[in-house]
Amino acid sequence: MSTVFDKTDKGREEIATRKYHVASRLRTLLVMVDGKHSAEDLLHKVAGIGLTADNLNELLEQGFIQKAAEPVVADTAIPVPAAVPAAMTTATEAPATTPAANSAGGTPSSVLAEGQSQFEAIYRFYTETIKSTIGLRGYGLQLKVEKASSIDEFRQIRQAYLEGVLKAQGPEMARSLRERLDQLLYLNETAPPMTTIIGISGING
Repeated sequence: MSTVFDKTDKGREEIATRKYHVASRLRTLLVMVDGKHSAEDLLHKVAGIGLTADNLNELLEQGFIQKAAEPVVADTAIPVPAAVPAAMTTATEAPATTPAANSAGGTPSSVLAEGQSQFEAIYRFYTETIKSTIGLRGYGLQLKVEKASSIDEFRQIRQAYLEGVLKAQGPEMARSLRERLDQLLYLNETAPPMTTIIGISGING
């Protein structure tokens, strides 16, 4: 099953707002659909929590995911307008120059689902991703999550969590989950530098 899927607008809306109340296990699979990894790779990663191709088809049928568009290679170059206003070029390129530090912030309304507390959001994030990316090896980490009673205690789990994801899934997954985790852990604050994470400097942005 080498098909590559990506989230639809509906799927992205569910991730951001939980509007459609997708079941927790199914939502874990939806989170991992990224338009890059094949269905086979995704199912291998979530096999430990009982998700199968039927669950992927369920997301497809409900309109949360779609087959990723394949790159189109044109026979001839597409003509470029002779004159492009400098202001337009600057505006187009501006997002790429946004400081990376901002990615770890964000307003509560843009990071948390409506009616969801920061504590609840972090708890759900840890619980869902430990199961889906680390599996049984994350049992001890999950116990720490269950015992945590404050945001500060969740922050203390961050290093062990990122190291666990790195070992289980590699730097790409660790980098992706780190960004989302830091948004939840720190909201409008600045996340600590990655140099504090021993031995995983490879996931620096």
